[in-house]
Amino acid sequence: MSVLSDAISNLASRIANHGETISTEEAVKTSIVLPFFQSLGYDVFNPAEVIPEFTADTIGKKGEKVDYAIQQGGDISILVECKSLNTTLNEKHLSQLYRYFTVTNARFAILTNGRVYQFYTDLKEPHRLDKRPFFTFDISDHNDAALDELAKFAKANFSVENILAQAERLKYVAAIKPILDEFMTNPPEEFVRLIVGMVYDGRSSTAVREMIGTATKAAFREIVRERVRSRLNTALEDPEAEAEEEDQSEPEIITTEDEIEGHLIVKSLLRGSVDSNRVAIRDARSYCAVLLDNNNRKPLARLHFNRSQYYVGLFDGESEDRVPISDLDDMLDFKDRLKATAQKYDKA
Repeated sequence: MSVLSDAISNLASRIANHGETISTEEAVKTSIVLPFFQSLGYDVFNPAEVIPEFTADTIGKKGEKVDYAIQQGGDISILVECKSLNTTLNEKHLSQLYRYFTVTNARFAILTNGRVYQFYTDLKEPHRLDKRPFFTFDISDHNDAALDELAKFAKANFSVENILAQAERLKYVAAIKPILDEFMTNPPEEFVRLIVGMVYDGRSSTAVREMIGTATKAAFREIVRERVRSRLNTALEDPEAEAEEEDQSEPEIITTEDEIEGHLIVKSLLRGSVDSNRVAIRDARSYCAVLLDNNNRKPLARLHFNRSQYYVGLFDGESEDRVPISDLDDMLDFKDRLKATAQKYDKA
């Protein structure tokens, strides 16, 4: 795993340091995508294994190409479609993969912009590509669990049966995680009302709901801490570990100057199209949210500034697109995308 992890880390550094010069689709292919598959053990220079510009006639379409097809044992196993680095991947980019999937033996398809890799299969209906990925891997933002899942696609480990056995679970885990994350950091009003009804005997009021909402966030944090503590104790079999954990108080959420400035930049970029009073800031432990109408279901941007590499999460597509920035001035490039996001919510 360390070899794969090191290779992915090198690609993440390449994107962070040279993103501007490798932003086009062709540059992404040669500088990121091919090295990505090379890190998985594929011979990217062998056209019998990694086929570039793969062509297979489909009904009503002649001569269309998908960027790469990976062939194993004489059969096409994975189709790959590449987009430019700054492309927000969404369903409209699946059209070619969708058609090719029906006329080849491929069981998996990958849509990528070089940084984000969305893995698809046919869980819903045989030989018809699902519209939702069952696994998404972000080169610039991943954890050990994601690396474990990615390793299953390595040439040496590749097993259609093993991957499909976990694919449906991964699909729903991926869909549920951001919902639960939002519940943990900013419990929606409907959820808080449900909790109030289950734990509070008196009459519900705004003050009560605010109190229960705060208690709910604290309860989520304690559950996570207790799970981590339990695993540490089991792994270490050290009775002092729990005492050390209990001495650690929960770190306070501090809204940094950069997060405040990021919020003001979003306000400024939306001026003239959205009333500035509607653009709210709500800090959480893992990111600082900029919301429309202070509604956590209407995120305009998420400021992931709690790490050395800053990211801004944008929501003009179907899911969050985390874009790396070198400094806050880079946010000025997001004006059109932020406007599109605000308009999307106002039209809903």
